Parts: sequence; C-alpha cells; structure tokens
Amino acid sequence: MADVLAQGTEIETRFLRGLTIDPKFHPRAQPYISAASGLVCAYGRAYVISDDEHHIAVFSDHDSLGELYRIVPDNLPAGKQARKLRKPDFEILLRLPDRTVHGGGLVALGSGSRRNRQKGVFIPLDEQGVPSNRVRMFDLAPLYRPLRTILGEINVEGALVIDDELLLLNRGVGHRSDNAMARYRRADLGELIEGKRSDIEPIELRRYNLGAIDGIGLGFTDGAAVPGGGWVFTAVAENTNDSFKDGPCAGAAVGWVDAKGALHAVHPLKPPLKAEGIDIQVVDNAMWICLVTDSDDPGQCSRMWLAQP
Repeated sequence: MADVLAQGTEIETRFLRGLTIDPKFHPRAQPYISAASGLVCAYGRAYVISDDEHHIAVFSDHDSLGELYRIVPDNLPAGKQARKLRKPDFEILLRLPDRTVHGGGLVALGSGSRRNRQKGVFIPLDEQGVPSNRVRMFDLAPLYRPLRTILGEINVEGALVIDDELLLLNRGVGHRSDNAMARYRRADLGELIEGKRSDIEPIELRRYNLGAIDGIGLGFTDGAAVPGGGWVFTAVAENTNDSFKDGPCAGAAVGWVDAKGALHAVHPLKPPLKAEGIDIQVVDNAMWICLVTDSDDPGQCSRMWLAQP
C-alpha cells in the first residue's frame, strides 16, 4: 500500500453489526441487505440504501433486525444480472435538514452511470425520524446532463449537504473519468425535487487525485460533512475500467478535505473493507466514523463498522 497518497497511516475499523433484516419482508426472502451503498445516521437510527433494492433499511440499535421501507414500486428480478440491468442503482443517501423541502427528510439518488439510473426519491421523515410512505420521485437528468457534458462518463456515488450547499462526488473509473466534486446550491436540489428546474450547472467542479492501492486507483464512494467544516469521504480501489462492471477490490480508504476543498489526507482502512457509505457521529465530544460495506456478492451480508480518525 505504499502508493497511497497522504499521511497514509492506516485507520483501524471495528465491526459493529451485520445489516440483518426479517426475510419475510424482503422481496427475495433475503435475511440481510447485501449491497449497502449509502448511510445516514440521525434520530438514533442508521438509514441504509442498497444499490440493488427498491427499499431503504432502518436500524434502531446494534442488535435488532432492520426494517424495510419501500421507496420504489414493484420488485426487481431475482437473477443477479437481470437485476443489475434494471436496478435504479441508488448509490447515495443524504439527509436534507428540517425546514427545507417538505420539512426535511432523506434523499436517495441514482448514480447516473446508465440512462436508467437517473432517478431520485425524496423520503419524508416524521418528528421521530420514521420514514413516510408518501415518497416523491423525481428526474435527475437536469442535474446529471451538464455534469456528463463536463466529465464525459459519470458515476455519482456520494453527496453531502454543507450549510446551503450540495456537493456531489463522481467516482473516477480507470482512464475514462475523473474523481471530481461538483458544488451546487442546496436550493437547486429542492427545486429539482419539485420538478422546477431544467439543466443545473455546477457552481464549481474540482478534480481530485486520491492515489492508488497496489497500482489500482482509488475512486470516491461516499462523503459526509465534518462538524466545524470540511468533509470526509470513502474511496475504493476496484480493478475495473467500467462504471457498470464490478471488479476485484484491492483495498479502501477514508480521506479528509478541508472547508476550502483541499485534499489533506487519504488513510487506508484496516481491514481493507469495500466501504461504500459513510457518516459522522459525535458522541461525548469524540468523533466517530460510521461505515457500511458492499461485498458485490448477494450471498453475503453487508456490514456496519466504526472507526475513529
């Protein structure tokens, strides 16, 4: 791992729980979430989006089975390849603060890596943080079309809200596209959800070199705001030159970008988890990094991990 950028000391992670659910509520009778791709920690809960499901999963503690909440009608095919072709590829879950769109809630975003992956869903939360079934679907094409013009191929895998701004993180793939942060007004997302916007150009677009693990470039997989300014991200070194096809994972990392957008550090994770979702929790003045993983194998349960920077 000597070719990882940064002050690259390893960050050790601690297993917290498997993302287990009651199989009788899963459309394929699966007793777990197997492709966790986005994470929000709020209201004493962990909300997880999976890139090949039409539900979000909500976990209320370290042990209890998670609950599924449907966000898209109908079910995906049971076969892995057929499901991959049809899935909305929800790679992002973020929380909109209260007093924004419809009083705040969660937003799931497709990756845009294919034309059928440009769907967004707004999920209202009640005062206790319970998801409502009155979801609102919206089109991401006005957001992704200008981004695709700038970057060529896109694969948006992370997003975060900082104050009045929305940041999207594009995952670079081989020599075909770059790791990049696109910055927008938070109000742009609200107007997109309401269907009031045509093409939305980013206020700023910044490319990043995240380094590599064993010669395989790291690519963004998620991001989260840091209290006091700046943001953290997860990145994985996946051996593929195609945003549609999976490849072997050589390792993963967590990095930090300051409030001015400068990359300060990229730290390999130990063990080398394929981390695809990240959020930050502050408990008793200590900051914890929460992670969820995707093994790219429907036969394996996704897991939640903790680390301290």
